[in-house]
Amino acid sequence: MKSKSLQDLQHIQQKLAEQQQIAAAQEAARRETERRSHAEKSLFVRAVGAVRPIRAPHRVRLTPDQPPPIPVQQHLDEQRVLREAISDDFDTGTLLDIDDAMSFRRPGIGTDVTRKLRRGDWSIQGEIDLHGLRREDAREALAIFIREAQRRGWRCVRVVHGKGLGSPGKTPVLKGKVQGWLIQKNEVLAFVQARADEGGAGALVVLLKPSHAVG
Repeated sequence: MKSKSLQDLQHIQQKLAEQQQIAAAQEAARRETERRSHAEKSLFVRAVGAVRPIRAPHRVRLTPDQPPPIPVQQHLDEQRVLREAISDDFDTGTLLDIDDAMSFRRPGIGTDVTRKLRRGDWSIQGEIDLHGLRREDAREALAIFIREAQRRGWRCVRVVHGKGLGSPGKTPVLKGKVQGWLIQKNEVLAFVQARADEGGAGALVVLLKPSHAVG
């Protein structure tokens, strides 16, 4: 009888130990998810800096519907897909219009669009400065920025990549990478080299699809 009671007690203790291990593993997973989410937000803030919409007078401001909450793990998975979806080896040579001011437009987008971008007909609503970032950090920051711009409903943004004057041989390596990354993003309709007073050869003015049109 005592032997059976001892076995029952050992069985209960074993179950309690297993439950404690499961609880500890769940808590560790929760903390890791929070850590990754915090690191991702910190990268966006560090890369973008203080972003504020440029004031546009005489416009009616409509309050957009609040987006539904997104589970943390789903958000992290989507960010990983964003990073993997743009390649460093993408050849932009046949897709860029090389003239007095480099530009890109998707098939079906008229030359009037890039002409209006150059003239500044669209107000720049946000900006990201990638200058000085390492290539991997710049690629991830750009993907996050484009996603955030879409979430906010921005149509026109500026991407600063620098002129490469501090690179070995003064070759603008990041500039070419940024062009290739943007072309691979379906959200991007067109982009042009910024005007001299907006960054010139060190920046791009990018036109995005309306947020409801992204598939």
